[in-house]
Amino acid sequence: MNEMILLRHGETEWSRDRRHTGRTDLPLTPRGEDEARALAPLVKDRALDLVLVSPALRARRTAELAGLTGCEVDPDMWEWDYGGYEGITTAAIRETRAGWYLWRDGVIPGDAGHPGESAAQVAERADRVIARARAAEGDVALVAHGHFLRILAARWLGQPPEEGRFFRLDTGTYSRLGFEHGQQVILTWNAPI
Repeated sequence: MNEMILLRHGETEWSRDRRHTGRTDLPLTPRGEDEARALAPLVKDRALDLVLVSPALRARRTAELAGLTGCEVDPDMWEWDYGGYEGITTAAIRETRAGWYLWRDGVIPGDAGHPGESAAQVAERADRVIARARAAEGDVALVAHGHFLRILAARWLGQPPEEGRFFRLDTGTYSRLGFEHGQQVILTWNAPI
């Protein structure tokens, strides 16, 4: 693999409202669709050996609007399962759990559709995606979610998943992971369009 291009999906109603959106399958807002279209020039002329996309509608639609073809849906690329915090804002969680911080405190179990995951469980999925990307001969594109891609970046650098807290990632942005002198590095991060 040469480079891994990361695209975070465009805005959804819940991302706009800062609600934790793990497995709830929401469409892009009109602004989110514009963000996805704006990514197209960044990937248009890239020869991509592998294109992986989360099963979520918001990620698949972003890939489509960005002009990516030959996409393979990878269930390992779902967003962090927020369990009982699915659809809830950090401010609302802190009303009952003062000072709560996802990266330190994790989630609580939810219903059968949202059982919840630890950061370590998300990292296991991210490690499998990295292994698939590393096996590709050329450039790779991944279209997924904010917290998942933040953990993936931490794991790319050989760091614990909780270190993803340092990598803010906005909707509709472009990032690149690659190498410098044979070492894994971040080449571009959270680049707005």
